[in-house]
Amino acid sequence: MSAPPAPRARQTTARRRAAYLAYLAEGTDRFQEPPREDCPWCGSQRLRTRLRAGDLRLHKPGRFLLAECRDCVHTFQNPRLTAEGVTFYHRDLDEGRLAGVVARTGVRRGHRSAARAMLRFTEPESWLDVGTGHARFPQRAREFFPYTAFDGLDTTWRVQRAQAAGRVEEAYIGHLTDPHIRARLRARYDVVSMLQHLHHTPDPREELRAALDVLRPGGHLLVELPDPRSVFALLLGKWWLPYDQPRHLHLPPPANLRAELEARGCTVLAVDRRTAHVPYDLAGAFALALSHALPAPDTPWRAIPPTRLQRGLRATLLAAGLPLVAAAWTADHALAPLLRHTPFANAYRLIARKGASAA
Repeated sequence: MSAPPAPRARQTTARRRAAYLAYLAEGTDRFQEPPREDCPWCGSQRLRTRLRAGDLRLHKPGRFLLAECRDCVHTFQNPRLTAEGVTFYHRDLDEGRLAGVVARTGVRRGHRSAARAMLRFTEPESWLDVGTGHARFPQRAREFFPYTAFDGLDTTWRVQRAQAAGRVEEAYIGHLTDPHIRARLRARYDVVSMLQHLHHTPDPREELRAALDVLRPGGHLLVELPDPRSVFALLLGKWWLPYDQPRHLHLPPPANLRAELEARGCTVLAVDRRTAHVPYDLAGAFALALSHALPAPDTPWRAIPPTRLQRGLRATLLAAGLPLVAAAWTADHALAPLLRHTPFANAYRLIARKGASAA
């Protein structure tokens, strides 16, 4: 089976386009599992369709559905991506520039807030950041915890570069649920953080179990996630950036995470929407809508490359639309002090302490 080439250059080459088209000629059905009729969190069969959307960030082929459980309000992708689908749709994320910049900038602004939230609960010796990427969070957190040893785990090579840059002391490549990683790191850490990570995982409940395994008794778990019950999610629909189909597989509400952790012997110390709110909803929606409304970009998974006129028109209209995105960004930040105290808050932070019986 062929595989798409890794992104190497900014400009699309004919060779890379041919490789992508050959890969996609095998069909896209293999990218999705069979649809399920019950909720993966509580097992209820009372499901409703929350939204249907394409890949608004990268314009890759496919249509995706988010379902919501009427009983526990868990929101999940149905049908879910296969492992091959996850690889395909996560590849080339740097090419989704405008919405990607909005998302990355917004999330990074919350790193200091997340680290500061842990100050009143613990002074850890060891900390594992799961889904760390380039380890920007450990870099910020070290400002508050200068004597803590930060390690990072990620599924990509980025964590090794972060180690080389000194942002983490030890780097692990893989999934926390991998048996060899789970066994190697068992009961090793005082804090495990999962910031904007859990919704990328195929089984968030198993991911939580693995996090508790690598925590010492009395250790702390720090989780941040988009809140699917945010009013912005309801108003903006598919243009709400945290939906990010097809890359986000699960969006559990805070009540579900609290109940799961308490059932495993943990004490939930805090659930905070106010400081976890990331002001990027309007800017993200404008960025997605603008990119969608313009002529499609020149991407290697597009069978017919755009003409020079289409490329020029896209560049011109994109430049003309950027002030709208900037104005939306300004509005996001101007409204944030008010909205973070209301149901418009778009994320939540949960801090729990592992009990001796948690497993």
